[in-house]
Amino acid sequence: MVSERGLEVLRVIVQDYVASREPVGSKSIVERHNFGVSAATIRNDMAMLEDEELIAAPHTSSGRVPTDKGYRLFVDQLADLKPLSAAQRAAIETFLGASNDLDDVLGRAVRLLSQLTNQIALLQYPSFGGRRVQHVELVPMGTTRLLAVLITDSGRVDQRVIEHGDGVDEVLLGELRAKFNAALAGQSFADAQAELASIGGRFTPERAALVSAVASAIGEQLTAGRQDRLVMSGAANLLRTEHDFAGNLYPVLDAIEEQVTLLKLFHEMELDPNAVAVSIGRENAEFGLSDASVLSSGYQASGASSARLGVLGPTRMDYSNNMAAVRAVARYLSRLLGEETR
Repeated sequence: MVSERGLEVLRVIVQDYVASREPVGSKSIVERHNFGVSAATIRNDMAMLEDEELIAAPHTSSGRVPTDKGYRLFVDQLADLKPLSAAQRAAIETFLGASNDLDDVLGRAVRLLSQLTNQIALLQYPSFGGRRVQHVELVPMGTTRLLAVLITDSGRVDQRVIEHGDGVDEVLLGELRAKFNAALAGQSFADAQAELASIGGRFTPERAALVSAVASAIGEQLTAGRQDRLVMSGAANLLRTEHDFAGNLYPVLDAIEEQVTLLKLFHEMELDPNAVAVSIGRENAEFGLSDASVLSSGYQASGASSARLGVLGPTRMDYSNNMAAVRAVARYLSRLLGEETR
């Protein structure tokens, strides 16, 4: 059983080790922190923490470092989840508020989170697969290009440029709009994709190439709305912390490249009362990330299923600040996209 003072000793060991990457000894704890007891007493507390496998001695060092179990106890009981400063909150609102569409706001969010945490940031795209097609609009852009605009029942708008070789007059454009809307309007994304497979039969054979190009563009829009995919930023941060991964970044890089691994991990992580989920070190062994920690929080886009964003980095990370940053960006993203997560 760890005493209250022992827990405070663990807290400062985690904080000092994260800040310095140097093993923490009893002498430095006495010098840096006001415990009001001798170094010998602190050594006894550290011995109890070591017996509980919360700290360990790396090699022959006289200092100690947190174990995965120690980090878990710190996150669950000791981490002080401070709110972001007014300046940080203002920076989030200003940076994300300048976005002009969904792709832009998500790209900005993941870049901002990476900058706030100095980790690699991950953002799961919201899935609009449960939405329905409200309207398809085709807009001429010169003589050889069309803009396909897909509008969903939630008001989301997606656009694709279609290159075609033949001119499209207003009569043909009207026919394309009418028949594509007759086939797709009111359909779920899945049903709309099925309709696209046979829509060519509604047109004369000489229109086949153009109809196929339009159908392909709309199909891409529907697929993008249903995909489970990640956006990432800050990969260079991994290189700066390579020594924290036992000198082997390949498992982490493999997980990043194989997005399904991280998506599965996101799905399995349960949010705590602070609306943040944390998976530490060996808890990630089945995903090949034994030297890494993953923090995530949920966000909600209007008309979409909930999605996650978070950070991935070494187990030696600033959990308190990173958890606060992940939660803050997730909450603001939800507000910006039209619906609070909580």
